[in-house]
Amino acid sequence: MTARSETAQLVGHLRRETSPERVVTSGAAYEESRTLWNGAVGRRPGVVLRCADVGDVQTGVRAAREFGVPLSVRGGGHGWTGDAVADGGLVLDLIGMRRVTVDADAGTADVEGGARAMDVALAAEAHGMVAVTGTSGSVGIVGFTLAGGYGPLAGRFGLGVDNVVAVDIVLADGTAITTDADHEPELLWALRGGGGNFGVVTSIRVRVHPLAGGVADPTVLAGTVMYPWEQATSVLKGLAERQPHVPDELTVQCGVVTGPAGDPLVFVAPTWCGDVAAGRVAVAPFSRLGDPVFDGVRPTRMSETLAGTDVLFPAGRHVEIRARNVPALTDGVIDAFVAGGEALVSPFAAVSTHVLHGAAARVPVGDTAFGVRTPHLLVENISVWAPGEDDAAHRRWARDMSESLAAEALPGGYVNLLGADEHDQIAHAFGPNRGRLLSAKRTYDPDDIFHATPLPRG
Repeated sequence: MTARSETAQLVGHLRRETSPERVVTSGAAYEESRTLWNGAVGRRPGVVLRCADVGDVQTGVRAAREFGVPLSVRGGGHGWTGDAVADGGLVLDLIGMRRVTVDADAGTADVEGGARAMDVALAAEAHGMVAVTGTSGSVGIVGFTLAGGYGPLAGRFGLGVDNVVAVDIVLADGTAITTDADHEPELLWALRGGGGNFGVVTSIRVRVHPLAGGVADPTVLAGTVMYPWEQATSVLKGLAERQPHVPDELTVQCGVVTGPAGDPLVFVAPTWCGDVAAGRVAVAPFSRLGDPVFDGVRPTRMSETLAGTDVLFPAGRHVEIRARNVPALTDGVIDAFVAGGEALVSPFAAVSTHVLHGAAARVPVGDTAFGVRTPHLLVENISVWAPGEDDAAHRRWARDMSESLAAEALPGGYVNLLGADEHDQIAHAFGPNRGRLLSAKRTYDPDDIFHATPLPRG
């Protein structure tokens, strides 16, 4: 039997078991589902099931096993490696599952598997609260959260993974279950850091939070301060002196971008999630690290900051990301940032840090599968270029940046950003939790059906 006839049989089966219009192999809906944020990914699945509910997901999982085809799950479609699309296989697109329901009294939100960070931020803000997200609104919130979830609110409220209280998941045999502290707690432990490697996550329940004094006003103090390139080293060294001493309410990101005139700039981006009046005092020093060319720090909402990042990094450009965890802005890290900025080959590329500190660093490392709880910086080396340009040069810049940080880096790395070829980082990504995590994988997905983020071997 040919691959084409096998695919035809799979399509026929899915159309009988679900709704025919949700099973696509070509056309506009198919192209929408297979097209990811990273325009460099050109994979073509054999069939896409555009899921509307848990029943569709169950049908898809069972069909993939019955017909022996690779299975992947598309949530936000923002992962740069393109693992959301199984080339020649079956994609479960959760495009029809984006509902977010907030229970303000309980301080939780139920978030379906296809929801984006912006969906959650807006739903929480409608109740005068905030949710822990990253910096981009178009990122799928389930994948972001379950693999770790660095973000500007993590110092006060913990990582995304620390805010997960329950998960609805379809397992490899098609069974749909809910896992929480009282039901399959080992699976919940593994999901909180191990991500979608154990089944198809159809919904998560996460905590949402009021801000200053419980006042129903989700205003943060946030924005970007840009400094001229000739001040890069002194600005970063000034930030390095202050960063370890900031309170939980304050997270200060930094990095390198290209300015409007085509020259590199250093940016410092504070986010304060406490009383705004107190925040003005706390963030003021970060506008005085040098002579800024722009200072955009102001009262705002997280949804506005997420939208701003989406404008800077729109879908469709080609992307390669190479990331490292470093303990701090050491002199070696600063030198690497400066050298990388001077070697930029694209006006769209950037170096950007995320910070693990405060509440996120006080969670015992064994409480979740996420394996690094010592304070550190996650450095994203983001190479972005227009389709048709020389891929090799742009990929080389990201990889050279990563290598320049290797001597300063902590073991392991952040699995949401690791490429499949980064074996040394993958091997140590879960720290002391590696053995327990792999044991959970063997228990809940013994046939290795699900591949959401990299796992160590053996």
